[in-house]
Amino acid sequence: MSKYVKTLLMCIPMTLLLSGCLESMVKPEASVDTGLETQLPPYNGPRAKVAVTDFDWNVGRSEATIGIAGTDISFSSSEYAGISEGLKDMLTTSLVQSKRYRVLERQNIDSVKSEIGLQEEGYTDGSGIQRGAVKGADIAVIAAVTGFDPGSSGASGKVGGLLGKRASALMGAVSGGYNKATMAMDIRIVDSATTEVLAATRVEGVAKDINIGAALGALTGSGNLSGSLGGYAKTPMEKAIRTCIYEATKYIVENTPSEYMVH
Repeated sequence: MSKYVKTLLMCIPMTLLLSGCLESMVKPEASVDTGLETQLPPYNGPRAKVAVTDFDWNVGRSEATIGIAGTDISFSSSEYAGISEGLKDMLTTSLVQSKRYRVLERQNIDSVKSEIGLQEEGYTDGSGIQRGAVKGADIAVIAAVTGFDPGSSGASGKVGGLLGKRASALMGAVSGGYNKATMAMDIRIVDSATTEVLAATRVEGVAKDINIGAALGALTGSGNLSGSLGGYAKTPMEKAIRTCIYEATKYIVENTPSEYMVH
């Protein structure tokens, strides 16, 4: 046996040993967040009819000035209203995804009214929406934003899009320097027939990073924030928002009286 072959045979065991060690070092691992499974288990029973009716902005004045990177930016009540509408859409979607409710659309009820008007005025062929066909809700969810801090105080870095879009300065356009983002909401569950408040609480979302867990994304959606909330995407404020919606959904699920779950 040649010296070359002997050397090759001696190297083979060492090569196999090294390959095994390297494989164990780079072997992919995965973990699953089971928070949703333990906190909000699967459900296939009867549901309640619910509508998210009001989503108010109750933070400070109707117009506020926030300092970002040495620049004062003013935001009007109309800009805050856009944020409230975005949150209302997120909460509505989360309630649908909880599979506990028959969620009734109330955000775009004006378009339904317009369609009924066309029907009654003879502009359609009679096969459209009829007055009185809109389903009534058993319970109404009423929410109000009571705290909203994107963590921009003391932020450093450049403000992008300041001249083109004032709101972009607040909504995530600050590069770097984020401290802690927080959001708080008051939630009320109300009997639609009697107006009795069945349950009420305050939920809060706090974040210092943008890592969004599987359980959090499952109820609030894994896509980017849209509309007036879009500028908060990939900032700590996105996690604070999603945490708030997630906790609000869990609270509503856990505190809806069983007698309303009949549909």
